[in-house]
Amino acid sequence: MSDTPDPSTSKSQDLKARFKQMTQPLVDTLDSRLSAQVDKRVDQRVDDTLKDRLLVIERAVGDLDRAVKDLQDRLKD
Repeated sequence: MSDTPDPSTSKSQDLKARFKQMTQPLVDTLDSRLSAQVDKRVDQRVDDTLKDRLLVIERAVGDLDRAVKDLQDRLKD
């Protein structure tokens, strides 16, 4: 075995490094766009879920309010 590096391995590594260097900006751009899309979708799902749950809570509060008013009216009579 010799201590000199294999030229084909060296060229392969150099090509990989150059390819990575050339494509990294594109990969970074795609990554940030995908992250933004995912964030928007997650935010939308969270908002929708919160709206649904808040509607249930608002209905329950309304029911409780009516029940309390009914009890107060009965106590007055």
